[in-house]
Amino acid sequence: MISGDCEGLMKKSGHVDGMTSGEEEAGCVRAVAMYSGGLDSLLAALVVRHAGIDVTLLHVKHLFSAGESGCRWLAETADRYGFALRIEDASGDHLTTIRHPKHGYGKGMNPCVDCRVFMLTVARRVMNEISAQFVVTGEVLGQRPKSQQYRALLQAAEESGLGDRLLRPLSANLLPETVPVRQGWLKPEDLYSIHGRSREQQTRLAEAFGVDDYPQPAGGCLLTEKVYGARVRDAFDTLGKDEVGVDEFRLLRIGRHFRLSPTAKAIIGRDEAENDQLVDLAGDRLRLEPVDVMGPMTLVEGQPTGEEIRLVAALAARYCDAEEGNDVAFRVFGGSPTKILATPLSPDDPRIGQWRIGNSH
Repeated sequence: MISGDCEGLMKKSGHVDGMTSGEEEAGCVRAVAMYSGGLDSLLAALVVRHAGIDVTLLHVKHLFSAGESGCRWLAETADRYGFALRIEDASGDHLTTIRHPKHGYGKGMNPCVDCRVFMLTVARRVMNEISAQFVVTGEVLGQRPKSQQYRALLQAAEESGLGDRLLRPLSANLLPETVPVRQGWLKPEDLYSIHGRSREQQTRLAEAFGVDDYPQPAGGCLLTEKVYGARVRDAFDTLGKDEVGVDEFRLLRIGRHFRLSPTAKAIIGRDEAENDQLVDLAGDRLRLEPVDVMGPMTLVEGQPTGEEIRLVAALAARYCDAEEGNDVAFRVFGGSPTKILATPLSPDDPRIGQWRIGNSH
């Protein structure tokens, strides 16, 4: 159950953004609230601000963050609720966490505990830079199977260096006491005892705060997805963990991926937007572009043999809009030959399923 009284939130001042006596008690206390864009992180920030604390939202960009449009949405939402927003791009540093997680991976290639420690470490740095007293997150005890269990929450607080300066307002009354409560900046009745995966209690709290435009919970980290996780594992195994950089991780999100051999991999676009992205990220990879017919852009990674390049062309031709029985011509960029004529593979060719990484279509 929610330990705080949702109706009480509205009664304290008549409006959740109103001043309360807690504001006078808190004085110049400041907090950094980690902000993902989801409901829980917004609620956590609102709960703390309602108790009179000066709150700055912090969004940490990582390898799997939304692009510029996502950042604009975050900024608009923060402005709508009257918060200052700081965005820290930690994509490069995030690589080390993904490559070599201290606590290992989950069911996929997701190093959940290590990622959380990483994000909290960034938040601790920002906390010190702006002279804030503590960090706030929207984590809920028991909501996620690996990173939000009781022991994992305490472990992340300790390893990030935040310790008891990390407050999780939505579950704070189920967790050890923290500095903000000990110092009297917030009282237990300001905080909550939410537990588990149900969203009912957060929905009630959102109604109390007048929040009605929040996104529905997403499916979770991309690394937990079967297809993407398989692609990451393949890249680590063939290239080596330390050779998989930011651009490689971006490529893993695009198109259909096929492993023909340890030294040859094909990435085939699925639509015009992906074709454009493949061109942008091609680097020194071979690139195949169909001539005279509509079809996908294709990249070839590694050190393919001449026969493997011809096989990739035949595979890519299978996804082109050529008339049945017609061969497809490809222009080859970055290699020799510079043009290939390929007979499309049959959709029933068993090699397609054998080469495919994960279950992409």
